[in-house]
Amino acid sequence: MEEVQVWRSELQTILDDLESQITFEKNSLFVIGCSTSEIIGEKIGTSGTFDAAAMIFEELSRFSKKHEIFLAFQCCEHLNRALVVEKTAAEKHGLETVTVIPVRKAGGAMAAHAFKSMANPAVVEHIKADAGLDIGDTFIGMHLKHVAVPVRSTLSQIGHAHVTMAKTRPKLIGGVRAVYEAANENESCK
Repeated sequence: MEEVQVWRSELQTILDDLESQITFEKNSLFVIGCSTSEIIGEKIGTSGTFDAAAMIFEELSRFSKKHEIFLAFQCCEHLNRALVVEKTAAEKHGLETVTVIPVRKAGGAMAAHAFKSMANPAVVEHIKADAGLDIGDTFIGMHLKHVAVPVRSTLSQIGHAHVTMAKTRPKLIGGVRAVYEAANENESCK
């Protein structure tokens, strides 16, 4: 399919832009929300396509190996936005697994494809990811650490689907006397 190759090129550009703005720590969690229906120009949740899902999974798998990070694919609302991860990610991050197998009509094409394609898939209900990619306005914010920061790309769509990205940072706490960058170690508390 020629359009799949166009979508692949768009995703590669978006991932290159993300990579230029984020330094991933090894074993970080990266959440992906993806409406393949939106990519092909249909309403979210109506026309999921495994062609788009397969391409996205392939590109993101390559990306995750390069950065040594774990992927978490968000299911649709029919599975309460649970996430498909490798079992090693669940174990490493202390994530409680649940029993369900995502399918196209309950979970979505992307999550179903990820579950079928992972070496040892598991489904979890909650994560606090370090960064994320949202293809088709699937609302991944509930799965990001508390302080999310938008990451901009030179492209804002894959196919017909609107794309947003985010990274996270630790909370800045304190008040007027707080320091957020390394300073002179000889300063004393007054």
